[in-house]
Amino acid sequence: MLPFRIAADGWDWLIARLLKHAFASFIHMGNLRVTTATGDVFTVGDGSGMSLAIRFSSTSAQLGILLDPDLRFGEAYVDGTLVVEQGSIADLLGTLLAQDRSGNPTHWAKPQWLLRYLGRRFKQFNFRNRAQKNVAHHYDLDGRLYSMFLDADRQYSCAYFERLDQTLDDAQLAKKRHLAAKLLLASGQRVLDIGSGWGGLACYLVENCGAHVDGVTLSNEQLEFSRARAQDAGLGDRAKFYLTDYRDISQIYDRIVSVGMFEHVGVGFYEAYFRKCAALLADDGVFLLHAIGRSDGPGITNPWLAKYIFPGGYIPALSEVLPAIERAGLLVTDIEILRLHYADTIKAWSERFLARREEIERLYDERFCRMWELYLASSEMAFREEGMMVFQIQLTKRQGIVPVTRDYISQHETRLRRSETHHSPLFQLAGE
Repeated sequence: MLPFRIAADGWDWLIARLLKHAFASFIHMGNLRVTTATGDVFTVGDGSGMSLAIRFSSTSAQLGILLDPDLRFGEAYVDGTLVVEQGSIADLLGTLLAQDRSGNPTHWAKPQWLLRYLGRRFKQFNFRNRAQKNVAHHYDLDGRLYSMFLDADRQYSCAYFERLDQTLDDAQLAKKRHLAAKLLLASGQRVLDIGSGWGGLACYLVENCGAHVDGVTLSNEQLEFSRARAQDAGLGDRAKFYLTDYRDISQIYDRIVSVGMFEHVGVGFYEAYFRKCAALLADDGVFLLHAIGRSDGPGITNPWLAKYIFPGGYIPALSEVLPAIERAGLLVTDIEILRLHYADTIKAWSERFLARREEIERLYDERFCRMWELYLASSEMAFREEGMMVFQIQLTKRQGIVPVTRDYISQHETRLRRSETHHSPLFQLAGE
């Protein structure tokens, strides 16, 4: 057994040396202390900023991060074989993502990145059955989970912070108001809400704009909640929700809105998506798309997020979206980029999640909590430190449908703000 023990010790030593080299070559800013599985300690960075410390408890976790850091880092953290001893996981990710890589993967991760880029269309092959399974994986979790960290209206997308001191609930209300203003709705118009979530936007458009809204979702949990809230608020005849794929809709609508759904379409389906929306939109209609985007060109979905959080999901670059819009025959009438709004939104979600962590752990388990802590922290830091943003694209089928200047947006927001004061507070089911 002794020769084997010597060989194993030599292997552990080699992995620790390679790990030190990898961290030193990657981290140039910050102050990170690393303790390896064999007890060796080294520090990387220039000594600036917050002092952070991590510890590995297994050589296999170290090897995994060397071979495939984008996937194995998250797995090691969730498994507990990578422990953050000083600072938080958000602090650690902030330091890692702040390193200047000019938008490129680290050199030892490039082979995996290239293979994943070449295979990304297969991973995003979101035909109907697969799309519904992907949605169920994330959105059909116990509804109590989302009530614990979202705002009272369950808006699970980027808020619109008009002021730095604005609360999450107020910023989510401002988001709905901002979207409604861009839709230029008139009372009685029919609206299609693609990816209607828990029904908050649809109910807002009915209450404050006099619209008739059909919301479609692939989540059973969201469908039941949306229908219940509409009925409870007396809006059931004007806010209707269906478990339907947007590709199966045939009715014509005056307005189409889609918030936080486009990230689940898949890059190979963009042109089909916009062609379908164009077919559903009236000739004098307005279509508003709100989605996460990347500023650094086409890429891949982080493999850990794709495996554990959002299977089939992808965040596109505008260079991938706009050509599909053009080929579908739609006209871009307005594009707005929201930069740090989502970072602040997710920060608020993370704080709420951590405040009720014990309850969530009883609902699921410790591993689930660590997985979602990592998901929220990595998402926030991607918006703070990398090229992630949110875009709102307003589309029509012909010229002259929307005003030639953007003054109308603030004017409509002022009118909507007055309308909101005449309605009851944000809806919430009893016991939530």
